[in-house]
Amino acid sequence: MSDVDLAAREVASDAVGSGRSQRLPVAGLLVLATCGFITILTEALPAGLLTQMSADLGVSEALIGQFVTTYAIGSLLAAIPLAIVTRQWRRRSLLMLSIVGFFVVNTITAVSTRYPVILVARFIAGVSAGVIWSLLAGYAARMAPPRLRGRAIAVVMVGTPLALSIGIPVGTWLGASVGWRMTFGALSALALALTVCVRGIVPDFAGQSSSESGGVMATLRRPGLRTVLVATFLYVLAHNVLYTYIAPFVALSGSANRVDAVLLVFGLTALLGIVVVGLTIDKWLRQLMIASMLLFASGAVLMGVAAHQGATVFAGVAMWGLAFGGVATVFQTASAEAAGDLADIAQSLIVTVWNLAIAGGGVLGAMTITLVGPGALPWSAAGLLVITLSVVLGTWRRAPRRSSRGA
Repeated sequence: MSDVDLAAREVASDAVGSGRSQRLPVAGLLVLATCGFITILTEALPAGLLTQMSADLGVSEALIGQFVTTYAIGSLLAAIPLAIVTRQWRRRSLLMLSIVGFFVVNTITAVSTRYPVILVARFIAGVSAGVIWSLLAGYAARMAPPRLRGRAIAVVMVGTPLALSIGIPVGTWLGASVGWRMTFGALSALALALTVCVRGIVPDFAGQSSSESGGVMATLRRPGLRTVLVATFLYVLAHNVLYTYIAPFVALSGSANRVDAVLLVFGLTALLGIVVVGLTIDKWLRQLMIASMLLFASGAVLMGVAAHQGATVFAGVAMWGLAFGGVATVFQTASAEAAGDLADIAQSLIVTVWNLAIAGGGVLGAMTITLVGPGALPWSAAGLLVITLSVVLGTWRRAPRRSSRGA
């Protein structure tokens, strides 16, 4: 029996007589969602505070932009090794230690006047984020009854679109109002409060037994997992080709000064997407994966065909946001189910390929703009999505038929 199943039985046993075992532990899941929220906010906030940080630290905006890059590198390099090294640790202790890491690095960012010190702090923040994202989906699955595991993961993943659609704009406004240092100080306070909430609300689970084998290769041999990883990479690559360079693409329709409105539409429809996924994922995992690819591809084609028509671009962005909002939940759930008791290592693999796709999207998007122009960005994304769909459908046709939830 897997650790996930054992943990689910432990939760059910603790809740006997209260009926809680058949309901989502909403409070604990929202605490985990806040963990995701703070990682995304810490990662992306320098982009919204670029000018202020540049002036205060006396470096170029391009160098401030490296705060985001360094954070991503930390997550990319640390996720898999730390998931393996810490796989026997108690889960709550590991989660709390990672959140304390955010308290420390955001405090350093708020008070330091030296660019290299903040750069190192950002790398450590990325390392902490890699650990947190390796834990969240598996943690949510352990906390929920089996029939609601997908919905539990959806609740936890809502922190990401909330951070992008609400957290970043609010953080940018706060930075303009009280200064960027106070904004990072507020993030430190949030991390400290979150540590207390994790200790008081989130249940603890054992790590993997030392007698069990479970490395990267053992995880990759789990049926279906490699397909999920390839699909994740290609899908996120398609997203970042378009998202990273959305400003020059939107300018084609004469809406160069409306990028904020485009991103707002994307963020709001992404929130709707994760709600839809949360309500349906426990019955229709495979169908949701396919629907997300088709909807994103359709939106990309619509933007490509009518790149110079503002209203049509907004419609395409809405389709894209709706598709993308819940896709992290879909891939995380599929990987957790495929990996079973090796779910945490599988999540670290997801974190790694996700960050590789972010970096790759920036490179591929730049090549597309240089060689063809920004109007080709949606077509690049659509082509990648067609490949993704072909990989997934081809794998499923060759595999023995399982339930609609199988990946």
